[in-house]
Amino acid sequence: MPGTVLLFDPTAPRQQRGPQAQRVLDGLAGKTVGFIDNAKPNFNNLVDDLADLMVRRYGAAKVIKRKKRAASVPAPEAVYKEFEEQCDLVIAGSGD
Repeated sequence: MPGTVLLFDPTAPRQQRGPQAQRVLDGLAGKTVGFIDNAKPNFNNLVDDLADLMVRRYGAAKVIKRKKRAASVPAPEAVYKEFEEQCDLVIAGSGD
């Protein structure tokens, strides 16, 4: 049965927020890593384990964790500003 399939790409275009957006890290040693928890179940557990690993095994200096109020909404602008000013790497995550 031939037909047409309409496919929507749900991804947003990549946005560069500041001068750090262009950098590539040579490692995590001495770096500050930020995590944005999307408030789905279990992501906080994964973040805790990853943060510990990044500090102990890879020498990250600091990990900052912030939680969104819901998966379907963006983080507050203040979180983006804080991460832009303080973080070398930011990971936005999902869990279930």
